[in-house]
Amino acid sequence: MRLDDFDPNAIDVGDQSGGRMRMPGRGGQVGCGTLVIVLIAAVVFGVDPAQMLGQMGGSAPSEQQEAPSQGGKSETEVCMADPLRKGTCDTLYSLNQTWEPIFAAARIQFSQPKLRFYSQVGSSGCGTAQSAMGPFYCPSDNGIYIDTDFYREMDQKLGAGGDFARSYVIAHEYGHHIQTITGLSDQIRSLQQQNPRRANQLQVRMELQADCYAGVWAARNKDRIEPGDMEEGLTAAHSIGDDTLMKNAGRRPVEASFTHGSSAQRVEALRRGMQSGDDSVCDVYMQ
Repeated sequence: MRLDDFDPNAIDVGDQSGGRMRMPGRGGQVGCGTLVIVLIAAVVFGVDPAQMLGQMGGSAPSEQQEAPSQGGKSETEVCMADPLRKGTCDTLYSLNQTWEPIFAAARIQFSQPKLRFYSQVGSSGCGTAQSAMGPFYCPSDNGIYIDTDFYREMDQKLGAGGDFARSYVIAHEYGHHIQTITGLSDQIRSLQQQNPRRANQLQVRMELQADCYAGVWAARNKDRIEPGDMEEGLTAAHSIGDDTLMKNAGRRPVEASFTHGSSAQRVEALRRGMQSGDDSVCDVYMQ
C-alpha cells in the first residue's frame, strides 16, 4: 500500500521501549476490554489467562503514570526506528487524515488517538501492556498500543504477512477509537454489565464493526492500494477469526465463547467496508 509519509506534527506517537516502566499497583479491577485481550492471548499463544490476570490485576494508571518516551524522542525518531514502525506511523497518519473529515461532515467532535510502541511490556491507561496480548486500544487514554513483534507473529505463525495486513491491524484498533468518541463503547459496556450472558455476543458486534471501519478506511484510500493488498487484508481477517484461532490451538470452536467473530464474519465485515467506503454501512452490527 502506497501511503504518504507521516507528518510528525499531525500524529501523537510515543515510545515505551527500554527504560523503566511504571506498573499499576495491585488490587484494582480489570476492564472488560482487557479480559477479551487475555482470552484471545490464551487462544493464540497458549497463555494461562489466570496468570495474566494476576499480573494485570492492578488499578489502571492515570495518564500521568504512563512511562515517558525513551530519551524524550520525537515522533520522527520513534517512527523511523525501523521499517515496521514507519509503516505503522504512516498508517496512523492516513487514518487521521481519513476519519477527521468524516467526523467534520457529520458535525461530531473528533480527537486523534495516540499511538504507543513498547517492547515486551509497557503501561497503558487500562493497565499493563504485554506482548502476548497483541495490539489493543485502551479507551481510558485513547491509546493504541503495539509491540511490533506482533507483526512477525502474524507473518510466521498466522500466515498473514504484508504491509496491508499490518495496516489492517492498526485500522481495526482505530475503529475502536471511533466507537469510543461516538459513545458507542460506553453504551455496549453498560449493556454487557446489565446482561452478562450477552457480553461476548455484544463484544463480537463491536469487533466486527471495527473490522468494517477498517474496510471503510481502505476504500477511501483505494488509489493507494496495490495488487494483492486486498487479499492480504482478507487473509489477515480470516487468520484471526475465533474459530480459526481455536482450531489452530487444538481447541474445538465454541461459538458462545467467541469474542471477535468467526473467520467468515470478520472477512465479511472487512469486505463490507471495502466495498462501500461508507461508514454508515457498519451500523448494521449494532442493530
